[in-house]
Parts: sequence; C-alpha cells; structure tokens
Amino acid sequence: MTITAALVLFAVIWFLTLLVVLPVRIKTQGDLGDIVPGTHAGAPEVHHMKKKIWITTGISIILWAIIAGIIVSGVISVRDFDWLNQLEATG
Repeated sequence: MTITAALVLFAVIWFLTLLVVLPVRIKTQGDLGDIVPGTHAGAPEVHHMKKKIWITTGISIILWAIIAGIIVSGVISVRDFDWLNQLEATG
C-alpha cells in the first residue's frame, strides 16, 4: 500500500466515522425549548464538536490499523473482488 493509498483510506474511514458519530448525544433547540426565530427546531444547540472530532479520530485510527493490516498482509486483495474475471482476461 502506498502512502497516498493509506492517506485516502484514512480520510474515507474518518469521514464515514464522523457521519456516524455526529448525531450521537446532540441537543437541539427543540429539545431545550429555546428556538431562535428563523431557525428550525431541529437545529443543534449543544453539539460537542471538539469532543466528537477526537472520538472520530480515535475510532478511525483503530479501524484504519485493522483494515490497513488486512490489506498489507494480503489476506484480502483486489483479485478477491474480481467477480467478473476481468483481471484474468487482461493479463
């Protein structure tokens, strides 16, 4: 795995993890009963963004290490996903 591939893999894992972590323990304006005029009741009031970024980074590092280890060890390769036998036809 090249450095670029490792960075891209980490970025994809990080953003997917962030999308999972974002809605956890969010308090909306509607939940707190303090709706600012002109905003939606579902707008976040307390979002703990800094904490969520650190949690996302920690989880992403662990997932990246596991996935990169599997890729580098050769347990799973591109040929395992070649369901149409295109790699064998090209050489």
